[in-house]
Amino acid sequence: MRIGIDARWIFEKISGIGSYTQELIAHLPEVDQQNHYVLLFGSRTVMERTSNLARLEERRNVETVLFEYSPFSWRSQTLLPRRLRKLNLDVYHAPNYMIPFPAFAKDASRKTACVMTIHDLIPLIFPDHAPKSKKSRLFPLFKKIMLAAAARADLIIAPSECSRNDIIARLQIPETKRSRVVVIPEGVDARYKPLPQPSPSKVVLYVGRQDPYKNLASLVRAFAKVHEAVPSAVLRVIGPPDKRYPEAFELARELNILPHIDWHGYVDNAGLLAAYQQAAVLVLPSRYEGFGLPVVEAMACGTPVVCSNVSSLPEVAGDAALMADPGDASAFAEHIVNVLTRPELARGLREKGLARAAQFTWQKTAEQTLKAYEEAKRNI
Repeated sequence: MRIGIDARWIFEKISGIGSYTQELIAHLPEVDQQNHYVLLFGSRTVMERTSNLARLEERRNVETVLFEYSPFSWRSQTLLPRRLRKLNLDVYHAPNYMIPFPAFAKDASRKTACVMTIHDLIPLIFPDHAPKSKKSRLFPLFKKIMLAAAARADLIIAPSECSRNDIIARLQIPETKRSRVVVIPEGVDARYKPLPQPSPSKVVLYVGRQDPYKNLASLVRAFAKVHEAVPSAVLRVIGPPDKRYPEAFELARELNILPHIDWHGYVDNAGLLAAYQQAAVLVLPSRYEGFGLPVVEAMACGTPVVCSNVSSLPEVAGDAALMADPGDASAFAEHIVNVLTRPELARGLREKGLARAAQFTWQKTAEQTLKAYEEAKRNI
């Protein structure tokens, strides 16, 4: 098969979807030398960087193509279908919900199968998830696009059973086509591993954006209680700053704990690895996650995890994390204090976390994704 992967979701600064796409690009040619891969990049700089990182020049079954239009642009909708026909693809994989609609007319016969990954449906489940985002401001249009894309996809990949159930319910997947929504968990890169000799730490780590559904303000409230019990504790916030949502910062000022919070901002891969390895505990208090990759990345580094007990997080973390209701800041504070002050508890979480993270590999994700491509081709 000739398999096209839309790599335009990899940006200058790597985000969750970009990281997912990059890992697929790196691992699919490793597990599959039979099929030919065509990678569509939106930036020459990103294309060259990704090629170097994934050693694509060593892969005889990989071809890179420059297509310098955003997936959201009208030019992409009008020009990409023609490009896909010229590339003679058997399968086209969109790592996010935006597909070139004219290329995949609903219920029409076609040569190229459409595979789409939907990581979560947070904007549909929580309309106030990020009230100042474009998705929220254009909610009716976003919902229409999601429904239309799901109706045209020959196969939809979800990263968890939780996400799959939401996709089926919210995107009105008919019973006859529900088998075409498959679960393929994400993986953990091999670079995520513990330090040979971890040093004592009181760093409470948060990794993620600052959208309201991420619940960072609640973590700040919990950390104020943690700081009372463990004065040497520091909260480190890793992720791009967002002036649209200053609530967490303002709450920290109100609670007089600003000096004890490190607003670290965006970090590269090496910085993220170091942050995990140096932390005493990772805390993810989200109200919803389609998968929650920071949970397994932290576990792979031997870092104990405290997370919410909702959405996909119990499914991903298993029994290897302490959990609390995302609205219960006191419960989060208690769990964090226990990890910081009870070495035997931290050691137990470390051991369970390492075993749990070992179940999630990008090689396994790539193998299952290849099977999804084969199934999608059979579906058309």
